Amino acid sequence: MSQSTARPNIFITVFCGTLTSLVVIGFARLAYGVILPAMRADLDLSYQQAGILGTITALCYVGFVLAGGLAAARWGAKASIIFGMLTVSAGFVGLALVSGFWFIAGFMGLLGFGTAFAFAPMVSLLATWFPDKRGLVIGCMTSGVGGGVLVAGLLVPWLFTVFGETGWRVSWGVFAVVALLVATMIGVFVRNPPKHATGAGERPPTADKWLIYKNPRVIIVASVYGAIGLTYIVQTVFMVSFMVETGYAESIAGSYVAMMGLMSIVAGPLWGWLSDFWGRGNALTGSMILVTTAMGLPLLDQSLTMFFFHFLVMGISLNGLFALIQASATDQVAPRYIPIAFSFVTLFFALGQFIGPAVAGWLIEETGDFRIAFGFAFVVLVGGTVLTLLIRRFPNEWAVGEPGKAEAEAAPASAP
Repeated sequence: MSQSTARPNIFITVFCGTLTSLVVIGFARLAYGVILPAMRADLDLSYQQAGILGTITALCYVGFVLAGGLAAARWGAKASIIFGMLTVSAGFVGLALVSGFWFIAGFMGLLGFGTAFAFAPMVSLLATWFPDKRGLVIGCMTSGVGGGVLVAGLLVPWLFTVFGETGWRVSWGVFAVVALLVATMIGVFVRNPPKHATGAGERPPTADKWLIYKNPRVIIVASVYGAIGLTYIVQTVFMVSFMVETGYAESIAGSYVAMMGLMSIVAGPLWGWLSDFWGRGNALTGSMILVTTAMGLPLLDQSLTMFFFHFLVMGISLNGLFALIQASATDQVAPRYIPIAFSFVTLFFALGQFIGPAVAGWLIEETGDFRIAFGFAFVVLVGGTVLTLLIRRFPNEWAVGEPGKAEAEAAPASAP
């Protein structure tokens, strides 16, 4: 893989990052909520089983996200990303073909496994190449999540109309083709950042991993990311079903999801750009308050108006929240430690994804009331919002700096 120190073209590199998040987050995770009603009906799955499938994906993500970071540090981010994309594509193909619950569970797990090797290494690659525009480039990458939601919200219902009961299978197949095309683009256009040259007697970055894992600032950022992971996946998997069970048509729910995706495409870059100037902590707290508010709206009233404003406010703020917490994670450490730190905080995010669908699915199954599950998510978000107030007070210095240098060396754009 190329190790040139000259910066690559920012537009092409960030576009590849955007497509990566579109596939591994937008398609592999968020589109599941849009596909779920038809998939559940065709396969006769319970809501608890639907939650278990989401949990299996998250479990495989949890199990391999640290391995993805180590693989990127050892063999380069580009190789790790391509491997992850090809694995996710294989998972899509499997979901398009099989029917048994445990076969489906295996391929859902493959989606989580592949995402662990693709998403975090791509964020680390962008943050390392463009440190002065870290919030903006990560925000642009997260816009791919909104793009994936938009495409899924429009494409999947149309495929249901054209192909009927097999529309959900065709949807997974289309996702597989897109994943292969994106993997090809990454292979052609993306370059690895130059590796840090380890001097005589100097420890490699992986030898200092426990300095990162035990650092209080890194743990606080990781905890917020975990809260976001838990709540967003509950919203993604069950909000459309909540609308359908309340009595609204799937087409209306799909159009709201598409609106949310459209708003998210713009929200990520705007929040990221804003944080580069206003401060990461301030922007993070603001976006977290908006997401928490949006989650509470359907708890107050299950009218179509409340569902509309839920998706609208989520679209304005959710992708910005992703961009800001991810940028905050990379702000805490020196560049050589970014893959390790980001994979560590992503572990908390994945744990949240693991816990969220299982708990929410169980609550819905036991109570028959979606409001209980979303009330649980709302409480978690309130806790995460409190923690963002601590992040606002973080100093400019790296929590873990370059070896042999004072840790008072300033990190870019981490002040509130």
